[in-house]
Amino acid sequence: MDYIKRLDEVGIADVGIVGGKNASLGEMLRTLSSKGVKVPSGFAVTAEGYRYFIEEAGLDRQIRDILSDLDTHDMRGLASRGARVRRIITDAPLPTTLEQEIIQAYASMQEEYGSEVDVAVRSSATAEDLPDASFAGQQETYLNVRGPKELLDRVRACFASLFTNRAISYREDKGFDHFDVYLSVGVQKMARSDLACSGVIFSIDTESGFKDAVYITGAYGLGENVVQGTVNPDQFYVFKPTLRQGYHAIIERRLGTKAKKLVYRSTGRGTRQATVTLSDRRRFILNDDEILQLARWACIIEEHYGKPMDIEWAKDGLTGGLFVLQARTETVHARRASAVLTTYVLEEPGRLLLTGESVGMKIGQGRVHVIADASEIAGFKEGEVLVTNMTDPDWEPIMKMAGAIVTNRGGRTCHAAIVSRELGVPCVIGTSTGTRTLAKADAVTIDCSEGRGKVYSGMLKYRIDEVALDSLPRPRTQIMINVGIPDEAFIKGQIPNDGVGLAREEFIINSYIGIHPMALIQYDQLKERAAADPHIARVVRAIDKKTQGYDDKPQFYVDNLAMGIAKIGAGFFPNDVIVRFSDFKTNEYANLIGGYLYEPVESNPMIGWRGASRYYDERFKPAFGMECAAIKRVRNDMGLVNVKVMVPFCRTPEEGRRVIEVMRDFGLVQGENGLEVYMMCEVPSNVILADEFAAVFDGFSIGSNDLTQLMLGIDRDSEALSKISDERDEAVMRVIKRTIEFARSHKPPRKVGICGQAPSDFPEFAEYLVKCGIDSISLNSDVVLQTRIRVAELEMLGLLDS
Repeated sequence: MDYIKRLDEVGIADVGIVGGKNASLGEMLRTLSSKGVKVPSGFAVTAEGYRYFIEEAGLDRQIRDILSDLDTHDMRGLASRGARVRRIITDAPLPTTLEQEIIQAYASMQEEYGSEVDVAVRSSATAEDLPDASFAGQQETYLNVRGPKELLDRVRACFASLFTNRAISYREDKGFDHFDVYLSVGVQKMARSDLACSGVIFSIDTESGFKDAVYITGAYGLGENVVQGTVNPDQFYVFKPTLRQGYHAIIERRLGTKAKKLVYRSTGRGTRQATVTLSDRRRFILNDDEILQLARWACIIEEHYGKPMDIEWAKDGLTGGLFVLQARTETVHARRASAVLTTYVLEEPGRLLLTGESVGMKIGQGRVHVIADASEIAGFKEGEVLVTNMTDPDWEPIMKMAGAIVTNRGGRTCHAAIVSRELGVPCVIGTSTGTRTLAKADAVTIDCSEGRGKVYSGMLKYRIDEVALDSLPRPRTQIMINVGIPDEAFIKGQIPNDGVGLAREEFIINSYIGIHPMALIQYDQLKERAAADPHIARVVRAIDKKTQGYDDKPQFYVDNLAMGIAKIGAGFFPNDVIVRFSDFKTNEYANLIGGYLYEPVESNPMIGWRGASRYYDERFKPAFGMECAAIKRVRNDMGLVNVKVMVPFCRTPEEGRRVIEVMRDFGLVQGENGLEVYMMCEVPSNVILADEFAAVFDGFSIGSNDLTQLMLGIDRDSEALSKISDERDEAVMRVIKRTIEFARSHKPPRKVGICGQAPSDFPEFAEYLVKCGIDSISLNSDVVLQTRIRVAELEMLGLLDS
């Protein structure tokens, strides 16, 4: 046949013949099927077939006349001209030869799959998915198409979709002549994901550009809901380096709301929206084996193409099989200069109005413009903040004009996210209430720089920092980073660093869990008491709401703590990540859900029941066991052996030995599989008995905040004494120097670092530490680069003590 190619007859070199989408499908069918990657079969109507149709119908001159003198910023003019072009294409008959070849190719599929086989009819442009431009979503796709007549109509509709408003505007802006881009149409057997689930995979983290994670999203039903942002999908991260080593490398799961699903119509043709039951919404769409299988396929596809990939997948509800439906090059991070680190920094506080998923790492601002429907886009002005329920390709002409974008719905692989990312426009998606909350707002600032999308009232000050990474020196002293929020790990891990000197469990427990661990362990007892005590009944209801989908409540704690730790461990792999066991004070633990039931009231919690003293105490020991279980899972199951642990506020060497013993009881053995156990040096006894503590632990991390408090006898939260509380006090400086000397002189020498606030706040304090010969300095991320440069200068000047 002259105008038809079977998909398994084409490959990546045939973009000019069958377009980017079809060429990629053929490439995978031909080369990756042997590696287990499953792709539904089908055929392509070639670009030559499109040209033949346009020329035979005499449409080329008419289209040129309609699009002459087009202004893509004139929304009404663009819409009018686009509609006229599409109408003359859909009204024109297909040439007889082309029509017969399509019918013949479809008949071959019916021989394989049965009468009136259900197919997807997808547009595939010849300029699709170039390194500097992504045409994804510019043209139409039609699902559950059956029978020759409907197929022919949909092929013609795909041809017409080369001239959708957004496609016309996009080509004009990218400098493509409308007749230099041709359209092929892919006809592919449907995977019955309407009976199961589907979604999108990126072989790179979409926001940070972190290359070692596979990011999977999905929801019930056909994949258009995920791509278009109609639903908030489930999200999964898989860590590639340890996945390749055979580990169970799922480092994060996030449950989406998944309120709708796109399914087949009962008539057998076309699709409709259906409501997802509450019980299904509370379940993840994929089991762990399926998540890992998709991640392995993503790695295989990425390795074959040699670049990060954007992949659509589906699960067939009839067979249970997984399939890859599309694969294209990821275009945003492929264009980013890897030798330059650009960071956006908000310089003043503001009133927080809204939060959601962040797209990109930029800050943007402008006057708010809420738009309910695409028919209202003509009034949008350049630089305004677009606020809407969700976007689709019809919104693209104004998205490129926006200072920032906010949507109610959508996940990080939806249309709004993909287009915003490519345009470099900061976007906050999935806010739920954006259109309502910002309806009366004037100007706002959108901050996507810290992992969570935030919308602030007013035009706040911010700055943009750029650093050439290839020119940064590497000092002998390790420069590490303090990390608390897991969502920041992929971004901060790309700052030149030597690992994480302090990862605080408290941040993870607060943001991921929010429940006192003993309330989860004793959930059944609480439930029994709830009938007689309304206060406990409220606690039980709050636990139930937080732990939806978990019958085993302690498992909720372990899972979420493990995922938070794993994301940090992965973001900095293979460098050390030192995770400090929980160091809440009693008043802080009491603030967690159910916490007041288990915490004593102390007059001075800062020096009360905290740190090591809790871990072996029978009142808290089971909770500490869950922390050990989380660390064990991260290291043993996920393969993140770069994660080490640290014990805070250990008052005596005997207390240290008891903690080590309890850890062993819970299966976390010092020295096993390279596990190192550090201690915080923050109590004067830690300095005085440093040699004895060194016999228990593998190293010290000086906590300058608490050490200053206890050396000077000052409550660090006391405003009245704030002028006296200073880590640069001579007494504090001397004990820090003594600790470093003890650690270095021990046989064998112990590692010693610092993770307090002082090196971040005071450059001269960091210089003093270098002169004392400290092994590592762990800092807040915003001062890492300048401290690294300064430390290297000091070392070059020979200022280290002998």
